[in-house]
Amino acid sequence: MQLLLLSNGHGEDLSGARLGQALQLLGASVRAVPLVGDGAPYRQAELPIAGRTQSFSTGGLGYASFAGRLKEILQGQVLYLLKRSLLLLQEARHADGIVVVGDVIPVILAWLSGKPVITYLVAYSSHYEGRLRLPWPCGPCLASKRFAAVFSRDSLSASDLSEQLGRPVEFLGNPFMDGLVAAKASERSGRVLLLPGSRLPEARQNLERMLALLEELPAGLRHHDFQAALVRELPAAAVEALAASRGWSLSSSTSRSLWLKRKGLVLQCCWGQFTTLLPAAQVVVSMAGTASEQAAGLGKPVLQLAGHGPQFTVGFAEAQRRLLGPAVHCAEGDVDAPHTLIASAEVLEQLLQLPEATLQQLRKEGDQRLGQAGGTKRMARAILEKLQHP
Repeated sequence: MQLLLLSNGHGEDLSGARLGQALQLLGASVRAVPLVGDGAPYRQAELPIAGRTQSFSTGGLGYASFAGRLKEILQGQVLYLLKRSLLLLQEARHADGIVVVGDVIPVILAWLSGKPVITYLVAYSSHYEGRLRLPWPCGPCLASKRFAAVFSRDSLSASDLSEQLGRPVEFLGNPFMDGLVAAKASERSGRVLLLPGSRLPEARQNLERMLALLEELPAGLRHHDFQAALVRELPAAAVEALAASRGWSLSSSTSRSLWLKRKGLVLQCCWGQFTTLLPAAQVVVSMAGTASEQAAGLGKPVLQLAGHGPQFTVGFAEAQRRLLGPAVHCAEGDVDAPHTLIASAEVLEQLLQLPEATLQQLRKEGDQRLGQAGGTKRMARAILEKLQHP
């Protein structure tokens, strides 16, 4: 069976890549069509990608500032999306089915292809408003017989959409939660993980904001084990220069890590180690999308620092809190204001002192909102079953 994987963002590509690998193990032939971004997760999974891809600063089609939307136009993302859409329709002629990982745009394109479609609505959740309001014409497309199955990202959305669409919508888990194994309490004691995001130049600006936060920490918190999970596009030389401009100095370095120090603070900056760093963290400081969801899914307390975007804006952060619930915390105040950083440092101190009973409740909440491990295999088996036996 020949399948096309259609996705539209970094987090969607990550889930799509995991699904693609699982489908291949079950005997399917898979080809990826990422609509935005360079499709790096597919390449890392050694899955074939249709056409030439390109990366953009906003990295997806969702929440973004006005400046971010303007930048998309100037960078040519709208034209690029049109070209990728035409490529998808051409590739669909040779496919037995299309697996959508995303939201309204890939849903519409998949419907236009005329092929059987399986949809994983990773971008929509009833947790945002209590009742999901699908943008037109997403609802009619999903309700059509052309769509063999619809999967949601959480159980609340599955129940809500089943009623709205008049068809079964299933929650089988989130593929991006696979590969993350919760660490023992002794392994995560006192560790604080910084997640500045994956898109440049925003990730570099976010990292600087996080350095400013660490600089506001009282002496009693500076002994903690601070780590930062960084993307390869933000190289060690750029990180060292950024830190030096704020009074940090290089302590030591290896091929995958460097250590920075400043007035009793030590920060280990790491590349290619996210899947091991996150489970071992006690608290996460995040300005990321999917990575924050993975942290909440593991029951980690998350401290947000809102930014200027183009992706992690105040609006994005607020929506993320509704999506992920009690795991996510954010201090009140204007972005970059000194009193906001001080308040954020106080919130971080509180999160480091949460009792075990509260942490257990966060882990239960994470299972309810993101699902337990194994979602990739469950979804891959269901996809093939639905397409082979419509």
